[in-house]
Amino acid sequence: MKRYIAILFLLAALMAGCSGDTDDMGIVARVNGAPIFLSQLEFQHDQFQEDSVGAFVPSVEKLRREYGEILSDLIVQELVVQDLARRDLSVTDEELRKAEDMVRADYPEGAFEQVLVEEYIDLKSWRRQLRYYLAQKKFFQQVLRPQVKIDYKEAEKYYRDHISDFYLAESLRILVVRGPSRELVIKAVDKYLKDHDQVNLATAFGEVETREVVVREGRLTAPWRAALTGLKPGQASDVLTDRFGFEALVLLERSEAKVLPPAQAYPLVEEALLEKKMESAFEKWLSGSLAKADIKISEHLLESAAKPGEGDAGGDDPVMTEPDESSPDQGMEPTLPPDMSQDDMNDQEPADEAIPMDQIGTDTGI
Repeated sequence: MKRYIAILFLLAALMAGCSGDTDDMGIVARVNGAPIFLSQLEFQHDQFQEDSVGAFVPSVEKLRREYGEILSDLIVQELVVQDLARRDLSVTDEELRKAEDMVRADYPEGAFEQVLVEEYIDLKSWRRQLRYYLAQKKFFQQVLRPQVKIDYKEAEKYYRDHISDFYLAESLRILVVRGPSRELVIKAVDKYLKDHDQVNLATAFGEVETREVVVREGRLTAPWRAALTGLKPGQASDVLTDRFGFEALVLLERSEAKVLPPAQAYPLVEEALLEKKMESAFEKWLSGSLAKADIKISEHLLESAAKPGEGDAGGDDPVMTEPDESSPDQGMEPTLPPDMSQDDMNDQEPADEAIPMDQIGTDTGI
């Protein structure tokens, strides 16, 4: 929801107009003077479209809409970065390094770089987006969260108004004992009922597997429902046969349907109220930030660039422009010129236009 609210605010802000600049090759927008590069837009678009690459050729209108939404997000992210810089809370290089190390820790040595190569992901662009992510996380935790207060009366009212959300249906806690033969499963179940030691079953019966599950009464499969009918906690079902082998069910606990009391429900109530209030606080901050921001958009991403009969826009370098105030819709939705391919746009951006990593998150002079 925040994504579309941000786009709505941004499109309204674009109506304020943009000033000209003839030295902005490779730059699609400026936020209070800070550039947003075409490479950032393309990187984000590639990530969103990676599952459908080669499936179809998108229309110009579809690209215009997708690039507009992505650019809106990037502008909002840049506003967050600048706000943190003014508060001396910018994401540090050390914080970025630690976050990257946590991601790399999920991969074997050398595999992270290999994945980047196979997925055609530029490491510099990936790090830049990671910094944006960390900035937004810090902004919510250290700027917005202290502004949000939850009164106990609000919590009580929310609990009463949403009491159905805290209803817990009847559930069963079950130990599933599975093995390659009926006899082995029976022996394993007998041992468990005698010792009540699930861990030692794997040692005593090497081919036996056990797992504990909690299932709502209404979600039991027909075979399991039939097997558990009439059982009391501590009793086991007969051995069931399926295509994967043999299994028996031990009923550990049966929980009756109930409504969570206020004390137990409070963490859930607090989470719901916090999410709602944080969203409201973000909307208020974004509205105020956009009202004061100086946002310039490349004329090639404005709607007028997609209108036919205006010459060969594809050969020009992207420059900043001011929307025609006589046309209310102009500039409301970013686009690519209809006669410009993605490769043409790529060719326009020089390799040295990338944003230095040490400049992201610093004071922009606002």
